[in-house]
Amino acid sequence: MTSTDRHAVGGARLGVWLVVAAAFQWALLGPVARVAFAEGIAPLTVAFWRATVAALLFAAHASVTRAHALRQQDRLPAMLLGVVAVAGLYVSYFESVQRGGAALAAILLYSAPVWVALGAHFVLRERVPAREAGALLLTFAGVVLVALFPASGAADIAATPAAVSWGLASGLAYAMYFLLGRSLFAHNAPARVMGWALATGAVVLAPFVQWATLTWRAWAAIGFLATVATYGAYLSNANGLKRIGASRASTIATLEPILAVGAAFLLWGERLSLLGVVGASAVIGGVVLAATASRRTAT
Repeated sequence: MTSTDRHAVGGARLGVWLVVAAAFQWALLGPVARVAFAEGIAPLTVAFWRATVAALLFAAHASVTRAHALRQQDRLPAMLLGVVAVAGLYVSYFESVQRGGAALAAILLYSAPVWVALGAHFVLRERVPAREAGALLLTFAGVVLVALFPASGAADIAATPAAVSWGLASGLAYAMYFLLGRSLFAHNAPARVMGWALATGAVVLAPFVQWATLTWRAWAAIGFLATVATYGAYLSNANGLKRIGASRASTIATLEPILAVGAAFLLWGERLSLLGVVGASAVIGGVVLAATASRRTAT
């Protein structure tokens, strides 16, 4: 093996670990957010501070790296991304966590591939291959099982209509992140896009914030969410993508709901029922199947 080959293998290995690190950081969103909720902080307030702090971090990152300014024609789409995929996603996901538990919210978030495929088909007029259609049906069936049979002896997991609705809404908002962000990230520095989107999301959320004094535990949780689970996770994922490509990274990213369920169990005692585990496995299997199908199409 030549030095060039060894360098390529080393780069790919690093890319895998970076994507794994991002999945782990994102997996801690729900369990850590529950710390802030336990301190009496509403999901809207947590979402606002997470977006605000993360926006400042990305703005500083873009300045230090001297990233090009966001293109004029992309500023309005970036703001729309902030409304839907920052304000909408953060609020719906945190509401789902508060109402149904971190494990349930993490699984329902992964209804996103279904929404992406539907949007690509009906809005972008893209054809959905049979293999991907099967993957989406598997994912949808898994979401239904998790929603109907979530918990076994754990009162913290409650598949109420509100919890499930917020969870599916978070999946839809997550899907819009990919649909709206596809062109934005292709033509602009990611830090600039995220800075604009997060700042817009914070402005949208500001009127709904509870401006009461936060405890140190709440600030610690919010700080973690903004720095580690937002800024750090995004940078890890972006650098991993450069080394291993989107298809392989998306497959590895399915670790996120597995890690989230594990973290929710360890930190809060949340656990899925047997049918809930089957449903979660179906969701993850569907996402993996869709990712491998996309890879075959690309090759």
